[in-house]
Amino acid sequence: MNIKQSFLLICTVLLMAACSNELEEHPKSIAAEVFYNTPAEVEAGLNAIYNPMRGSGLLGALYECQHEIYSEYLYGRGSHAPLNDYNGLDNTNITRINGMWKSLYESIRNANIVIQKAPQGTELTQADLDKYLGEARFLRGLCYFYLVRNWSGVPLRTETNMDTMNLPRASEQEVYNYLLADLQWAETHLPDAPRLVGTPSKWVAKAVLTDVYMNLHQYDLARDKALEVINSGRFALVNVTVADDFDKLFGPDANGTSEEIFYLKYARNPSGQGFSYPHYCHYPNSGYYPPGGYYTFYSDSEQNSFIKNWDKNDLRYIFNWYPQTFGLGPTTILLKKFSDPEAVTAGGNDYPMYRYADILLFYAEAVAQAEGAPSADAMEKLNMVHRRAYGKNPLVPDPTVDFQLADYAGQQAFIDLVVKERGYENCGESKRWLDLKRLGIAEEVIAEVKGKQMTQRHLLWPIPTTEYNYNTAIDPTTDQNPGY
Repeated sequence: MNIKQSFLLICTVLLMAACSNELEEHPKSIAAEVFYNTPAEVEAGLNAIYNPMRGSGLLGALYECQHEIYSEYLYGRGSHAPLNDYNGLDNTNITRINGMWKSLYESIRNANIVIQKAPQGTELTQADLDKYLGEARFLRGLCYFYLVRNWSGVPLRTETNMDTMNLPRASEQEVYNYLLADLQWAETHLPDAPRLVGTPSKWVAKAVLTDVYMNLHQYDLARDKALEVINSGRFALVNVTVADDFDKLFGPDANGTSEEIFYLKYARNPSGQGFSYPHYCHYPNSGYYPPGGYYTFYSDSEQNSFIKNWDKNDLRYIFNWYPQTFGLGPTTILLKKFSDPEAVTAGGNDYPMYRYADILLFYAEAVAQAEGAPSADAMEKLNMVHRRAYGKNPLVPDPTVDFQLADYAGQQAFIDLVVKERGYENCGESKRWLDLKRLGIAEEVIAEVKGKQMTQRHLLWPIPTTEYNYNTAIDPTTDQNPGY
């Protein structure tokens, strides 16, 4: 059994000892006051934070599906087809995002319990406490980061009010302030190395802070934080010479590579710990995913301009797509990025939340955004990712593929180039839609590529009925997001 499987087995076995069943219920199973005393007990509580996040209703599958279909290069099928209308959510998809809200708050509650109870532990050193609280606060901050980008302001449930049902929506800025405090505390108190592969270190906290600062348009802070990660020397791009080499990053056996900053961990075994997202990507009997496939989304190599204009010599294109006809035309293609030919019930692939390539591209954009123009160093970081895409050594300049600074000396020209490269690099990873929203270009891009006029209500998800039915501090009319 490898390290990844061991971590997941621990999560499974110890989950019932640490987590509550529902957001509105008090913690059950073992009384918290007699449980969070030893390192093993606190680690059980920490492991319980991951489970709701990893579920197929959230980052295990449906969150990626939702965001990828929103991007300009994919189209949804079946019950996901209404997402192509860019007019908000129908009842089926509202139900799905209600489940995502619930799972995020379950993880937040489990984090709150650790944050509240661990300081009372009788067998914990200060070093233990620092790293455990750092991990819990990191995960809580990360969950709020997902909430605020998709719903804007949300109720702030903390270790001091988690048993209070009626909490008003905090403002978007209040949520950002809160999650920043968590992530900054985690950055200071987490160790250099994670306690297990798949848990955060201080470098993971710095990577997420980079992303937060990008979303706050505090590009000078994003630039500096990304540079801390880069200059640490702890990460490097994985070399690729042929398209299939990208399986070193996204395949079922990828684990703990030099490029991995923070991946959510999955495995075929133990049972119930697999990554369900590949099931939504693939066509049955395609050979890429034996359990079957819903082929929930697809693209078109000729009709979609994002795909059509993608250089076919780019190894990422070859790796990411395969042709598959099922009545939508001969140029239909499906996403191949997350494949597991040996899967039995679910994939062994991990979900790459943050990779070193993300940090390099964040840094490149942030330099241009903060300084008004790109620098030679920003262009070099962009070229590192671009070289790798063509099978070149990322660290060795290559005039056959490198972009030249003189050709992109203007701020906007360079930013556009980075954003395009990030679209190719992160295809299928549920990052593109958030980039389009952050940059304020979602409506423009969707109109240009898909010919759809987006309504404003499509930019945010509605506060779930399950929240305001129980939380009387939220008015379903005046506190709801626009258009719902």
